[in-house]
Amino acid sequence: MRFSTLALALAGLLFAGPLAAQTGTPPPYGPPIALDAAKKVIAAAEAEAVRNNWQVAIAVIDSGGHLVMMVKLDNTQLVSIRVAEAKARSALGFRLPTKLLEDAVAAGGAGTRLLAVQDIAPFEGGFPIIEAGKIIGAIGVAGVLSAQDAQIAKAGLAAIENPSR
Repeated sequence: MRFSTLALALAGLLFAGPLAAQTGTPPPYGPPIALDAAKKVIAAAEAEAVRNNWQVAIAVIDSGGHLVMMVKLDNTQLVSIRVAEAKARSALGFRLPTKLLEDAVAAGGAGTRLLAVQDIAPFEGGFPIIEAGKIIGAIGVAGVLSAQDAQIAKAGLAAIENPSR
């Protein structure tokens, strides 16, 4: 079974209750993010990281789960490269922000089943990238506190949601 199929099946089992009500039906997958759009996302996220003097890795993957761009700022811890990519893949596979996975694990009970999924990153900082109601990719950021990683990722998302920025 492919990771995305397993992830969706597991998400359905784990989140049939309160989380499903909170997130609604996730958007479908769409065409892969274009390189120009990925560059805008990375540039805006990098600018947010630099503005705050945060050393992070930023990964953008396409709707098929393939790496499109990766940036590692100087002096970023090396493990952040793998974690940023894992956050992006988790957001893509589950079609939701990884903060919701983090919350499910933190709540205990059935949410801890997520820890059995191979290569999952259940911590804040990963988001699907949505355009015209379809997931075209995902962004993952790692290197500072998870909430700060999310702040950086959201700045990247805003670059294509609000192109005038």
